[in-house]
Amino acid sequence: MSVKNQIIDFGELDFNHVVADIDEIRKYNPQRFEFEQLTAIIFDDAERGICVGYKDIGPDEFWVRGHMPGMPLMPGVMMCEAAAQLCSYHTQRNDLLGAEVVGFGGLEEVRFRGVVQPGSRLVIMGEKVKARPGAMIVSRFQGFVDEAMVVEGKLKGIPLPVGSIPTSA
Repeated sequence: MSVKNQIIDFGELDFNHVVADIDEIRKYNPQRFEFEQLTAIIFDDAERGICVGYKDIGPDEFWVRGHMPGMPLMPGVMMCEAAAQLCSYHTQRNDLLGAEVVGFGGLEEVRFRGVVQPGSRLVIMGEKVKARPGAMIVSRFQGFVDEAMVVEGKLKGIPLPVGSIPTSA
């Protein structure tokens, strides 16, 4: 079933063809451990500015025990984080911002339309809306479970001043 204004039709996607596994994603995204919110990338088209990946939601996600007891629901903020990581991967892989690290710059028009629970696969689609190298990238995103939209919105990515951020050991 196609959704109005869907970024890319599911018929164009091959879930058996992984473009980037977790090790490849780690080359471009700094998140690790429980904050890694992508399992794989299955589509990355720099010319069209479209990227698609997914997060397989397991029973041991850090949020399962507390959000919500007896009815675990993936927090909306984590859905947005997964979308941000997908868009960051696409931005870094294709050097769209010219930044060492891309950080969250903002969210707009976010709507939650369904739930994501353990055992689900959250499919995330991202599309570049505009990019100003060295300044900001804007992308729209959509998330699906079983081809039903569960989240959509726009996000902004900004270059992080890595050299001026204190690090801890």
